[in-house]
Amino acid sequence: SRSTPQATDRNGLPWIKDMDEITWTDTEEIGFRLLEAHPGVDPLKVRFTELRDHVMALPGFVGTVDHCGEKILEAIQMAWLEELQDAD
Repeated sequence: SRSTPQATDRNGLPWIKDMDEITWTDTEEIGFRLLEAHPGVDPLKVRFTELRDHVMALPGFVGTVDHCGEKILEAIQMAWLEELQDAD
Protein backbone atom coordinates (compact mmCIF):
# COMPACT_ATOMS: atom_id res chain seq x y z
CA SER A 1 0.00 0.00 0.00
CA ARG A 2 1.21 3.49 -0.86
CA SER A 3 0.95 6.26 1.66
CA THR A 4 0.11 9.79 0.56
CA PRO A 5 3.09 12.10 1.12
CA GLN A 6 2.75 15.46 2.83
CA ALA A 7 1.58 17.89 0.15
CA THR A 8 4.12 20.61 -0.60
CA ASP A 9 4.37 23.49 -3.00
CA ARG A 10 7.09 23.84 -5.67
CA ASN A 11 9.53 25.15 -3.06
CA GLY A 12 9.04 22.13 -0.83
CA LEU A 13 7.10 24.12 1.75
CA PRO A 14 4.02 22.63 3.43
CA TRP A 15 0.86 23.11 1.41
CA ILE A 16 -1.42 25.91 2.61
CA LYS A 17 -4.80 24.18 2.80
CA ASP A 18 -6.94 27.24 2.28
CA MET A 19 -4.96 28.28 -0.82
CA ASP A 20 -6.88 27.36 -3.95
CA GLU A 21 -5.00 25.69 -6.76
CA ILE A 22 -4.35 27.94 -9.73
CA THR A 23 -3.16 27.36 -13.29
CA TRP A 24 -1.97 29.60 -16.15
CA THR A 25 -5.50 30.66 -17.05
CA ASP A 26 -6.20 32.16 -13.60
CA THR A 27 -4.57 35.41 -14.67
CA GLU A 28 -6.40 37.74 -12.27
CA GLU A 29 -5.67 35.56 -9.24
CA ILE A 30 -2.06 35.17 -10.35
CA GLY A 31 -1.76 38.95 -10.70
CA PHE A 32 -3.06 39.41 -7.16
CA ARG A 33 -0.73 36.78 -5.73
CA LEU A 34 2.27 38.21 -7.59
CA LEU A 35 1.52 41.64 -6.12
CA GLU A 36 1.54 40.11 -2.64
CA ALA A 37 4.65 38.01 -3.29
CA HIS A 38 6.66 40.80 -4.95
CA PRO A 39 5.65 44.16 -3.47
CA GLY A 40 7.30 47.17 -5.06
CA VAL A 41 8.18 45.34 -8.29
CA ASP A 42 7.17 46.96 -11.58
CA PRO A 43 5.55 44.15 -13.61
CA LEU A 44 6.55 45.88 -16.86
CA LYS A 45 10.24 45.51 -15.97
CA VAL A 46 10.06 41.75 -15.33
CA ARG A 47 11.37 39.57 -18.19
CA PHE A 48 8.95 36.85 -19.32
CA THR A 49 11.36 34.10 -18.24
CA GLU A 50 11.49 35.65 -14.76
CA LEU A 51 7.71 36.14 -14.74
CA ARG A 52 7.20 32.48 -15.64
CA ASP A 53 9.47 31.46 -12.76
CA HIS A 54 7.65 33.79 -10.32
CA VAL A 55 4.29 32.29 -11.31
CA MET A 56 5.51 28.70 -11.03
CA ALA A 57 6.85 29.44 -7.53
CA LEU A 58 3.50 30.72 -6.21
CA PRO A 59 1.91 28.55 -3.50
CA GLY A 60 -1.03 26.68 -5.00
CA PHE A 61 0.22 26.92 -8.59
CA VAL A 62 -0.22 23.58 -10.34
CA GLY A 63 0.43 24.47 -13.99
CA THR A 64 3.33 23.14 -16.04
CA VAL A 65 5.85 25.06 -18.13
CA ASP A 66 4.66 23.43 -21.37
CA HIS A 67 1.25 25.14 -20.97
CA CYS A 68 2.85 28.58 -20.72
CA GLY A 69 3.13 30.87 -23.73
CA GLU A 70 3.77 34.50 -24.55
CA LYS A 71 0.05 35.41 -24.70
CA ILE A 72 -0.57 33.94 -21.25
CA LEU A 73 2.46 35.73 -19.80
CA GLU A 74 1.30 39.03 -21.33
CA ALA A 75 -2.14 38.55 -19.75
CA ILE A 76 -0.55 37.76 -16.37
CA GLN A 77 1.72 40.79 -16.64
CA MET A 78 -1.27 43.05 -17.36
CA ALA A 79 -3.27 41.52 -14.49
CA TRP A 80 -0.34 42.12 -12.13
CA LEU A 81 -0.04 45.71 -13.38
CA GLU A 82 -3.77 46.26 -12.87
CA GLU A 83 -3.54 44.93 -9.30
CA LEU A 84 -0.61 47.27 -8.67
CA GLN A 85 -2.53 50.28 -10.01
CA ASP A 86 -5.62 49.34 -7.96
CA ALA A 87 -3.49 49.16 -4.82
CA ASP A 88 -2.24 52.74 -5.27
